[in-house]
Amino acid sequence: MDFDWTEEDEEYRQSVRQFLGERLPKGWDGYDKTNLPKYKADAQAFCEAMAARGWLTQNWPREYGGQEASPWRHAILSEELWPIGEPRGSQYMNVNWIGPAIMAAGTPEQKAYHLSRISAGDVFWCQGFSEPDAGSDLPALRTRAVRDGDDYIVNGSKIWTSHVGTADFCFLLVRTDPEASKRNGISILLVPMGTPGMEVRHIDGFVGEQSFHHLVFTDMRVPAAYRLGEENRGWEIVRRALSFERVGAAHYGTATLILDDVVAEAERNGAIEDPEIQSRIGEVEAAIQAARLLTYRVVDLRAQGAPPTTDSNLSRVAQTQALRMAGELAHIVFGEAGLESHSGGDIRRTLAYSVAAGTTEMQLDQIASGHLNLPKFKG
Repeated sequence: MDFDWTEEDEEYRQSVRQFLGERLPKGWDGYDKTNLPKYKADAQAFCEAMAARGWLTQNWPREYGGQEASPWRHAILSEELWPIGEPRGSQYMNVNWIGPAIMAAGTPEQKAYHLSRISAGDVFWCQGFSEPDAGSDLPALRTRAVRDGDDYIVNGSKIWTSHVGTADFCFLLVRTDPEASKRNGISILLVPMGTPGMEVRHIDGFVGEQSFHHLVFTDMRVPAAYRLGEENRGWEIVRRALSFERVGAAHYGTATLILDDVVAEAERNGAIEDPEIQSRIGEVEAAIQAARLLTYRVVDLRAQGAPPTTDSNLSRVAQTQALRMAGELAHIVFGEAGLESHSGGDIRRTLAYSVAAGTTEMQLDQIASGHLNLPKFKG
């Protein structure tokens, strides 16, 4: 694999940076999520500007509003957007895995309606995955959808759901066959937010953010035409979507920003003279580079058209480990003051990233069974 960027790639990266400099205020480090209407309006304006340049869904097929750009171009975009606070808001999910899932399994009507809006940058989604008793063990979900004529009647709940406050639709996982094995009785519904029978309950964030919600469904009626793919066959769609989710965020870029702040502070307060601090800085840098290269491997496989593999799990573990190491070093060098530093928000979230999109322990189990062919964990 050759990971040297071409001249055209470097020119593209510079054009992205110029665009960001023009669109975002100097020193911008994320939206104010306490003002949801403004957050949504600003994120939508940013995405519409990206769409006007053909960048928002650049790696999609042309028939769905894309440019058929290389996955490498999309990787460059993620490297530039994610570390600065993801100015696309939740629309990064639309582009990275919700849209591709609809492309792969949607009806012509679903594709025409949803993909055009995603590529235009004017729609927001959330994903109804985790439940009170089914987090990392996602196939254990219990939210039930019972067929009733042309509809499904949904009862159950989802928890720790992010981006609900700005969402127009929910990518909802439900159980349509309680007698089937865990992975064989799951279906996906594309549900408009505000559907009667859906209750939204706010959950305070652990790091001072108001970003999580509990969704409760009571006899919520959803047209069967909103089901994505075949009934009871949704797990394969979800598995593929999760493989995209795990590499869609360039966490190694965030770790780099934290490390840069750590080095600057260590030079300021003299901690850089401590051999142990020097060693820890080197360890974090090595972890960041390993995460970057493992992620590039997944991008390379995708560029070759290869199906999803446990390489995405390897990349995800490496990225969250690099973040964790950077966060721990920040606490040592900064002390409590690190939480108020330029990268303070990222430092607060370093451990949270090891839970989102599947815990590190779950990722390691999948690597053990899928990559090393070890017996599956029975606990």
